[in-house]
Amino acid sequence: MKLAFVIPAYNEEALIGKCLASVLAEIKRSGCDADVIVVNNASTDRTGEIARSFPGVTVVDEPKKGLVNARDAGFAASAGYELVANIDSDTIVPEGWLDVVMREFAKDPKLVCLSGPYVYYDMGGFNRFLIDMFYGLTYLIYLLNRFVLRVGSVVQGGNFVFKREAWASVGGYDRSIDFFGEDTDVAVRLSKVGGVKWTYALKMKTSGRRLEQEGVFRTAGTYTLNFLWVTFRGKPITKKSTDIRPS
Repeated sequence: MKLAFVIPAYNEEALIGKCLASVLAEIKRSGCDADVIVVNNASTDRTGEIARSFPGVTVVDEPKKGLVNARDAGFAASAGYELVANIDSDTIVPEGWLDVVMREFAKDPKLVCLSGPYVYYDMGGFNRFLIDMFYGLTYLIYLLNRFVLRVGSVVQGGNFVFKREAWASVGGYDRSIDFFGEDTDVAVRLSKVGGVKWTYALKMKTSGRRLEQEGVFRTAGTYTLNFLWVTFRGKPITKKSTDIRPS
């Protein structure tokens, strides 16, 4: 299956290079038929310039700021690909990530979306322990929502892959969503047309800068509240997000 990485990036000159290097290394290692699309989302720094310096990387400019606007622009640019891997510009793709993706979609033709947890590579041990506990609860909620209540599933924003045709069939991205709840919106709507799987096998490295700045409990609470709101009410309760970038 042909795959496109879609990577939104707003003022990410400090991290976009590491992200792209990891993506290109994983594509080369795996031998997958994959390409990379970076969405330069109203950046005022060297994000676009750095992304264009990587051979084979396509850069799309989306002047309307916002995560979902950027994901949508990348989705539009991914025409012709069967799978779209949605990651973030502060993520680092670990070795074997594409192997898991291709294996899961190959063994289950009804699977339309695959996701997994983050590994926060730059956080202290205690905070990582708290996050592991939170993911344990997340997995239980995933099992409950997908197999018992049948009201959706769980998707980790910045670490999910979906079948392009399936996402188009449910209407694509809702640009009225700013940031919080966009991943749950994906999970709920795609679960209506196929399987949406969350697995520990698909781990993604990422920066813990938001959790460090806003606090683990506050961030977890905000995500949980919006997860419940989107799952049962259809829209997130939190309308705006804070831009957090490396100092």
